[in-house]
Amino acid sequence: MINNEITTAIGTEGLGEQSWWVQQWMELINSYRYKKRLGRAWNYAREGNVMSIRFEGRRIHARVQGTEQQPYKIKVWLDVLEDEDWKYVIDALARKAKWSAQLLAGEMPIDIEKAFATTGKRLFPFNLQEIKSECTCPDKANPCKHISAVYFLMGEQFKEDPFILFQLRGRDKNKLLSDIAKRRILINKEDLDTTKTLQKQPNQNNKEIVSTSLMNSPDHWWSYKANLDDDLVVITTAPEETAGPSIAGELPLAKDPKFPKSHKTFIKNLISHSQNQAQKAMLEAMSPKKISENIE
Repeated sequence: MINNEITTAIGTEGLGEQSWWVQQWMELINSYRYKKRLGRAWNYAREGNVMSIRFEGRRIHARVQGTEQQPYKIKVWLDVLEDEDWKYVIDALARKAKWSAQLLAGEMPIDIEKAFATTGKRLFPFNLQEIKSECTCPDKANPCKHISAVYFLMGEQFKEDPFILFQLRGRDKNKLLSDIAKRRILINKEDLDTTKTLQKQPNQNNKEIVSTSLMNSPDHWWSYKANLDDDLVVITTAPEETAGPSIAGELPLAKDPKFPKSHKTFIKNLISHSQNQAQKAMLEAMSPKKISENIE
């Protein structure tokens, strides 16, 4: 579950560097045509007028201090997807390992909406009108500045936890990741069973099916027994910019003012050593003896 309590103020630096899903949310909020009201809402969010903001079930409840003595009460929610819709979404997320890995790492896949496409629904609201909200203030406009201040704070929270959107749509983080993991286990089992069945009954027409099943079966990823066409095989060392020392970034090495160039010299020598080792590995792989062993 997402933490019930959410931060109630945006720092002086604003939202700072934004992930793409935060940008999309902010673009949605900034599409509001009443820019002056939006400006006041931003000040409310920055100055701490939002006194509390928390989850209760699948809704966000907040209190925002306005001109009256008592703070106004705000509710924010989205349309929840039905269980049948989530069944298709979970299946799509589980079948694409990249999506599962990104979500487990707390990142929102940039093409996440493809997982929702089969349901005809969306994860992100298409427009501001799809975000449902209420405020006890006398302002008839929706969203008012109090609601908009809460929207800004939701954007702040999205930086840390993109699973808020999933919870608003009806699946909290733990439930979502658990369902994906269970579905991936079943999919892998189904693929293995299909592969074993087709291998027992080889047929020219099922080669493509076997190939697809093997791609989804980790047990077969690292084996290939057929001979490779020489034209399709290229053995080469990695370019310097993709070498380990280059992509690792600056190493936390001790620095001595007496030897200002020592750090740069060490890295240069390390890269040179790794390239020499790569060259040796390439020559060994291309030796007649090794090629003969691979063919056999």
